[in-house]
Amino acid sequence: MRILVINGPNINMLGIREPEIYGSQTYSQLIDLIKSKAIQLNIDVEFFQSNHEGAIVDAIQEAYGKFDGIVINPAAYTHTSVALLDAVKAVGIPTVEVHISDPDTRDNFRKISYIRQACVKTIKGLGFDGYLMALEYLSGNNQ
Repeated sequence: MRILVINGPNINMLGIREPEIYGSQTYSQLIDLIKSKAIQLNIDVEFFQSNHEGAIVDAIQEAYGKFDGIVINPAAYTHTSVALLDAVKAVGIPTVEVHISDPDTRDNFRKISYIRQACVKTIKGLGFDGYLMALEYLSGNNQ
């Protein structure tokens, strides 16, 4: 099984950006944690992070025919991007939406998720563990 993990804008700033919301762990630590879980689940995992909406759309489109699942934290694009929604719909790859914090407990505008309607599951507010749960879900190993 091959999973693409996509992270949107400012996720590369984990550990620096608002640690009271996102914690003190870094993006590098997130990648290491996911890699470790992927080995445990016998999943081939690749990573993509961008602060640019079009680059994320390109990554989703390029996943077509290459990946069995996508784990995506669209970050701020969650609340603004019909383009990401359309890309996930277009490729038809089972996609899990992940958020480190729970956007529903934050600003009102963060309660809107355009991409959610194209996702098979949403995991929010569980920190880095949400990514691990997404891998388990897509692999069928809901441990």
